[in-house]
Amino acid sequence: MTQTESDGAASPTRAQRRSLREWLLTENAEPAGKQTGPHGRPERDRRTSWVRVMCLTGLDYFSTLGYQPAIAALAAGAVAPLATIVLVLVTLLGALPVYRRVARESPHGAGSIAMLAQLLPRWGGKITILVLLGFAATDFMITMTLSAADATAHLVENPFVPEAAQGQEVAITLALLAGLCIVSLRGFSEAIRVAVVLVAAFLLLNFIVVVVAIGHLFAAPVVLGDWWATLTTQHGNPIFAVAVALLVFPKLALGLSGFETGVAVMPQIRGDAGDTEERPEGRIRGARRLLLTSALIMSGFLITSSITTVALIPAKEFQPGGAANGRALAYLAHEYLGPTFGTTYDVVTIAILWFAGASAMAGLLNLVPRYLPHYGMAPAWARAIRPLVLVFTAVAFLITILFQASVDAQGAAYATGVLVLMTSAAIAVTLSARRRRQRGASIGFGIVSVVFLFTTLANIIERPDGIRIAALFIAGIVLVSLVSRIARSTELRATAVRLDPAAEAFVARNPSRELRLIAHEPNDLSAERYLAKLRHARLAHRLPDDKVLFFEVVVPDSSEFEGELLVRGIERHGFRVLTVEASTVPNAIAAVAMHLHEDFDKTPHVYFRWTEGNPIVNFLNFLILGIGEIAPMTREILREAEPDVTKRPWVHVA
Repeated sequence: MTQTESDGAASPTRAQRRSLREWLLTENAEPAGKQTGPHGRPERDRRTSWVRVMCLTGLDYFSTLGYQPAIAALAAGAVAPLATIVLVLVTLLGALPVYRRVARESPHGAGSIAMLAQLLPRWGGKITILVLLGFAATDFMITMTLSAADATAHLVENPFVPEAAQGQEVAITLALLAGLCIVSLRGFSEAIRVAVVLVAAFLLLNFIVVVVAIGHLFAAPVVLGDWWATLTTQHGNPIFAVAVALLVFPKLALGLSGFETGVAVMPQIRGDAGDTEERPEGRIRGARRLLLTSALIMSGFLITSSITTVALIPAKEFQPGGAANGRALAYLAHEYLGPTFGTTYDVVTIAILWFAGASAMAGLLNLVPRYLPHYGMAPAWARAIRPLVLVFTAVAFLITILFQASVDAQGAAYATGVLVLMTSAAIAVTLSARRRRQRGASIGFGIVSVVFLFTTLANIIERPDGIRIAALFIAGIVLVSLVSRIARSTELRATAVRLDPAAEAFVARNPSRELRLIAHEPNDLSAERYLAKLRHARLAHRLPDDKVLFFEVVVPDSSEFEGELLVRGIERHGFRVLTVEASTVPNAIAAVAMHLHEDFDKTPHVYFRWTEGNPIVNFLNFLILGIGEIAPMTREILREAEPDVTKRPWVHVA
């Protein structure tokens, strides 16, 4: 083969790689942060009524009826209905008031995570966010895998499905997840419309099943009597049974799953005409109605489905491999309404469970880009949707294979993620009420926080697999965040640079194209310090005159990563000073110097003194505190930002 032929063969390969890279990193029809789903921010004309948005929440919340009654019966046995009643009381008296408060204080879809970030600033807040993101990732990822696994269970147990499907649960679940990946790569803009149809059909079918099941209980009250006899035989008197229900209800925590999603979808709600982003009262009112209505609907279904399934289904059928395992209401649909209705129920259940995974994927696609890249704790490509979809799908494949597509095995991890998020929400509103000096609310929400903390700890002690999985997610996020923060430490970090009129006047009055900037630490603002700094600079760098600007960077919060820089011009003791607030000193100096070069046609010369101390310690100070090894880091940031040395601002050190 000749050289020309070789180049011709290699050329398409390079072009294909370039095309693939562009496709991966190009935003699709719905950019990150604007996915139709949890944590999305749609345009104003795409918002809709709270009832329709409730159906979007219902993909996650109501779809748990596909597996919640079976998991409750398997976990709590005959005491499951009493434990479910406790769960409903916790829902209506605890979770509902907490999230109605979250809806008012965080109306832009950021939820309780954003509330805690505001209440716990600096690095403490960032670390808290990383941990909560780990649990949120657990919640959303297990929603995807558990929903797909339960959809598979409904499929393979259907009498019309060939027996060859038995034993292929992992392969079928992986196929469902692969389909979810394809849809997410293409973008899904009609989520609410489809959600309304699916949720309405699913609730209607469940209502029919529950009503028919209750009819059988009335027709044969001996069945209900047998359940009560079993309950009292196992646990003695009813008071002791209630005590047992209080202890086992944490196992039923999956029934609390919809609240975080409920506040996450708030930006989808159409508010009043007079709503503003600062005070969206109509949106808040709609969200509070959404939370109340969905909680009441779910509470009714949870109690009735728990009683009917435990009373009418033999206990052995709830065990792994049993016909009701992971599909208790579907079992009743086939048993009492026939295979045709039962198959219709299975089809709708499979659809809503699969779509719950799509909603969870949308939540991840909006949650991760909202926090991690902005904090410098993820690679820049994490802002793009398609790479994230592939990463999340790979993780979902791994979870499915590890758990062998078992609904029961994944329940603990799901419950742990849900409970930790709800506990954090309760703590957030408690701290908020305390800060506002609302004594009654502080006490009430404090009690709710204790209840959720007990529930979370009980779930972790009883089923430690959940915290282990969540710990893996947290460790992964922290590791990626640490590596990314170090790798991106030499970025400019400025989304924009602006000069106020006084700063612009200082720059404009400079007679030369060269602009001399003396870096000055703002911890000593005395006239003597400025004069000493000027004398040192003139002596060390042999400056020809006193026509210089002092440049000061104040670091209020080094945990932040990027943001807009506002440079202010101030005159102190006769010296002209440019001052700016930023998360790090070197990055701010480099960003402002580049801005002065590009927008004011100046050639900045920045003058430093060498930093005293151990260079490794100074570099760690730079990473953590935003100070430290200033001069070398400024030069390195400029080198990466501007490869052409003739266009690069000058750095002088002495």
